[in-house]
Amino acid sequence: MIKPSFPNVQWDTLLSGLDQALHILFATQVASQAYPAAHLTQTTAANELLSPEDMSVSGPLMRVNHVGEVCAQALYTAQALTSPTPELKAFFERARVEETDHLAWTRQRLTELGDRPSLLNPLWYAGAIALGLVAGRMGEKISLGFVMETERQVEAHLYSHLDLLPPADLASRAIVAQMAQDEAAHGAKAAQLGGRELPQPVKLLMKAAAKVMTTVAYRI
Repeated sequence: MIKPSFPNVQWDTLLSGLDQALHILFATQVASQAYPAAHLTQTTAANELLSPEDMSVSGPLMRVNHVGEVCAQALYTAQALTSPTPELKAFFERARVEETDHLAWTRQRLTELGDRPSLLNPLWYAGAIALGLVAGRMGEKISLGFVMETERQVEAHLYSHLDLLPPADLASRAIVAQMAQDEAAHGAKAAQLGGRELPQPVKLLMKAAAKVMTTVAYRI
């Protein structure tokens, strides 16, 4: 009997990636930093100041933000796998770990709001993995440039949510504000490491893809 041979497949890497994907998609994440809304949710009921109408706005918005963090995990994982240098790989790994805090915070806030993550999270994760692998294969400067543009767009998206979130939802607003600061820091670090600005058509394509994702995730 002839046994199939896959000499170029790094099984340890594949299995590790699969385990990480399952953990991100189905396990409860634990943040390493303090929950930005802890001072609010520990002193009052998490939603006692929110009307049903407020919660119907905050829940979907935080679901969109949670999807963004699921995608960030996939992107940084894929880019780390394809990094040409140990230094760049370490940058992506650090960024992924730091983004885990955002994943945990948005998931906790969804629970407090009585809402749920996107039902399409496995699809979003798979798409982001593919995108990250492509970016990583384009070379160090382009890969870092992709981070710069991604974080720039995410930061703008988060600040737009501060305009959309109900004024009474201080907990969600605290989380989103902290996330925006962290995303800006990741983009600045990528620029410092030598990231190259992407062509304008690529930026517009990224923006269009993000618009589709956020529109769908708001509802599903």
